[in-house]
Amino acid sequence: MKKYFSTNKSIIPKNPHIAIGIMCYNEEGNITHLLESIHNQTNWRFIKEIIIISSGSTDKTNKLVLQTAKKNKKIKLYIEKRRSGKAHAVNLFLKKSTGSILVLISADLLLKKNSLSELVKPMYKKNVGIVGSHPIPINDKETFFGFASHLTWKLHHLVSLNNPKMGEMIAFKKCFNRIPVLTSVDEVNIEALIRGQGYKAVYAPRAIVYNKGPEIFREYISRRRSNYVGHLTAKHEYSYTVSTLNNMYILLLLLKNFKIDWIYIFWTPCVIVLEVYCRVLGYYDYKYNKYRHTIWEIARSTKKLK
Repeated sequence: MKKYFSTNKSIIPKNPHIAIGIMCYNEEGNITHLLESIHNQTNWRFIKEIIIISSGSTDKTNKLVLQTAKKNKKIKLYIEKRRSGKAHAVNLFLKKSTGSILVLISADLLLKKNSLSELVKPMYKKNVGIVGSHPIPINDKETFFGFASHLTWKLHHLVSLNNPKMGEMIAFKKCFNRIPVLTSVDEVNIEALIRGQGYKAVYAPRAIVYNKGPEIFREYISRRRSNYVGHLTAKHEYSYTVSTLNNMYILLLLLKNFKIDWIYIFWTPCVIVLEVYCRVLGYYDYKYNKYRHTIWEIARSTKKLK
C-alpha cells in the first residue's frame, strides 16, 4: 500500500482551508439542495473550494451546478465525459484540491447547519487523520425498506461510538496521493490508508447528515451487495476489516437495543435475512465473478430528499 502514501503530514492551522469534494452522476434532484445546505454551514468562511466531479452525467446536473457557480465562486466543476467509478473521481479531487482539510460529501445528502464544523473539529488534534459523520435516513419508518434503512444506520451509529466507521461524509488529512480505483467503497479505502499510517479515526455523532435509503427491492439488494463486495475487497486485498463486519458485536447491539414493538419484532428478522442474502450475493461476486462493483447501479429512489 506504500504506493498510495504521501509525505505530507502537516499540522492543521487554526483557521483551516477546507476543500469539499462532491462526486456525482445524474444528481439533478438533489445537487442544488446539497449546495445550499453547504452554503448555510456555520463555518462557511473557512470553505476554500467546493470541487464537483460530474462523471458522465446526462441529466441537468452540470447545468444546475454551473448556475449555482455563477453566484458562488467557490464552486468548481470538473466534467468527466465517461463514468469511470467514484474512486476515479475521488482521485481527481485529490489531485485538484488545495485545502488543509479535505471533506468528501456524497451527492445525495443534506447537511444539518452545524454538521461541517462538528466534523472538522477533531481534525485539529495532531493524531487524528479522519473523522466520520452521523448519517440519519429520512425514510418513513412505517414502511419495510424505511425501517431497514433506519435500523442499518442506527447500528452503524452504535458501532461507530465504540469503533469509528466512516460513511457518507468524511473529513481527512491529505496524507496519501490516491486510492485504489477498483473499489466500491471509497470511504473504507481512505480510512484504511490513513489508519495504516498511525493516524486515529474519530466519529463525530453531532455531524449529522440526512440521506435516503433505497425504497425498491432491487435497489436495496444492489446497494447492500455492492457495499459488502467493497468490504471484502478491503479485508482480503488491503488487510483492513471495517468495524461493521463484526457480526457478533452487531448481534449484541441488536439484542441490547431490541424494542417490544410489533414492527421491530417482525421486521428485524426479515432485515437480517435480507442482509445475509445480500452478503451471499456479494461474496459470490467477489469470489467467483471477480466483479468489484466499482460503478454502482443507480438507486433512483434515493435521489430526492426534498
